[in-house]
Order: sequence, then C-alpha cells, then structure tokens
Amino acid sequence: MRITKRTNIAVRLLMFCATHRDRLVTKSQVAEVCNISENHLAQVVNQLSQLGYVTTQRGRNGGLILRRDPKEIVIGDVFRDVEGDLPMVECFADVDNTCPLTDACRLRAALTRAAEAFYRALDDVTLESLICDNVELEKILNPVSCGAAAR
Repeated sequence: MRITKRTNIAVRLLMFCATHRDRLVTKSQVAEVCNISENHLAQVVNQLSQLGYVTTQRGRNGGLILRRDPKEIVIGDVFRDVEGDLPMVECFADVDNTCPLTDACRLRAALTRAAEAFYRALDDVTLESLICDNVELEKILNPVSCGAAAR
C-alpha cells in the first residue's frame, strides 16, 4: 500500500503544529522545516482546515494552529480523511476498472482485509503519541527554540 504525498504532508504538518501548540505557525515555517513545497502545503492546509484539524487565520499576523488536542487526533482518521475514497488498486474503482478478472479474483478480498488491518493499526496511534517525549523530533521541528537555548 502506498500513501499519497498529500497524506504524508498532512501528518508532517500536524506534527509541526503539535510541537508548536502555544502559537500560530506559518506555512513558510512548516514548508522550510518539513521540506515541503508551499504550493502542496497550501492545498493540504486548506483540506485539514475543512476537515476540522487546524484553524487558519489570514493576514500579516496569520498562520495556523491545531483545532483539537493532539490526544484527540487519531492518525487512522487522518489517513482515512485525507486519502478519501482513493482505490488501492484498479479493481476497487467503480469507474475506470478495466480488469477482466474482478469477478473471480480472490486477491481483491485479501487486499480489502489488508487495507482494513492497516487502518486499524493506525487507529491505535494518536498525534500525541507521535510527538510526546520525542526529543529527536523536537530538535527537527523546533530548530528556532533549540538554537535559542544554545545561546
């Protein structure tokens, strides 16, 4: 199973916001630290805002911040919400399925079970569990405060 770039960016963005809970963060800060194109990031910010994961504020002093506590953000839900109904393989698609084996294929059922198991495993992971006591992640996502502490 391959995760889309959008979901990868969404999780990086949420981790960044979770490590900066006390303030608004800007897209440019997230893009620089997380190595993400600002154009891709803008699309993901918009989607996460519509899904209720982040709140955005426009203007000179604008930015974004988590809308919910990291304990309440389940990574399985994030993956489901961001991935949407993307078919894992062609035969899962209602339209554009050209596979002649679909009606007799046993692999399709196995892949369905595998995808369900994948999401169930992510349902045990919260955003908080990804960042809590993760010193190495903190160093990467919060270089400004790490550099300020060294002065």
